[in-house]
Amino acid sequence: MASQIKTALTSMLAKQQIEASAPCRIDSGGTWDIKAMALPLERIRPTTVNIALNLRTHVVLSPYKEGWVKISSDGFRKTEVFSKDHLSFDSAFGLFFAAISLFGFHGLAVNIRSESPVRSALGGSSTALVALIKALSKASDLLGYGRLSKQEMLHLGYHLEDGVSGGNCGLQDQAAAVYGGVNQWFWHYGDRTCPYERISLLDQQGQKALSDRILVAYSGTSHVSSRINRNWIRGFLSGKTRQGWIRVNEIVLDLAVAVKKENWAGAAGLVQEEMALRKRLTPEALIPVTSRLVRDAEKAGCGARFAGAGAGGSLWAIGDKKDIERLRERWASTIATIKGAEILDCQVDPAGVK
Repeated sequence: MASQIKTALTSMLAKQQIEASAPCRIDSGGTWDIKAMALPLERIRPTTVNIALNLRTHVVLSPYKEGWVKISSDGFRKTEVFSKDHLSFDSAFGLFFAAISLFGFHGLAVNIRSESPVRSALGGSSTALVALIKALSKASDLLGYGRLSKQEMLHLGYHLEDGVSGGNCGLQDQAAAVYGGVNQWFWHYGDRTCPYERISLLDQQGQKALSDRILVAYSGTSHVSSRINRNWIRGFLSGKTRQGWIRVNEIVLDLAVAVKKENWAGAAGLVQEEMALRKRLTPEALIPVTSRLVRDAEKAGCGARFAGAGAGGSLWAIGDKKDIERLRERWASTIATIKGAEILDCQVDPAGVK
């Protein structure tokens, strides 16, 4: 691991910029990947199903003055610059400075560009972190220190984000960004060797079929997940909402089976069931426009669910191909007058970070 490197990348990057990218995700059963929930109830096999989307986040490393690090991102007005000995871990880009500090690099500029809307609940910050770790790993390899495996990138991405944010982060965002595809994840944080098990639900042909049977829309309203997740976890820890969450997990276990069998109508019905429970457990996750989009989907015979922690951000739907085509027209009409709202042109991303 490159944690002891104290290296200026300026000269190397002057000859060759380094690029990396990773996909974002939509999900069902998210929140169960948070260890405060998953660890005490490992006996019920806490699970999440997520789908990587080819709305990728790109990271480019370019040369900067030695001893300094600069980070900028599309969608953020401010560029941040710090000396290598005073990198900020609590600024807007603090998570990314922390990753660079871990590798011990300086003399570089980082630019982040995302094909998904900023703060759209599609796992954006985790996706950007995974892409950055991949780029830093490529730099490490060019310097002769070797590169990280996918498992190592996922391990570092999760623990960096969980540590810098103060805890209660899940693992599914980074997992989808690292591996891509359509996966079921089982969370077992009590296992000292690996906190997750990954089951690929669809091969590339199945992923192409699913791409025609999902629809993703951005509500036009950005979201902040940390505050929302804290409220959900408090309800779970107190016992007030725990039985509802356990039922959500049962539904997602069934959803994984339906997706694997390419039973799209069955999957739509299960997403409807999860959404009905989420309305009771997490009512703040829906805003007026996303509530209407959920109703539109159900009228069209599809199931729809907010992505991530909701409260704005994005929404996704699943159903038979003809129902999704009909829903596309309904959603386009619903969001036509909402500033910033849009149907996102995307498909399943099979590749993961690269």
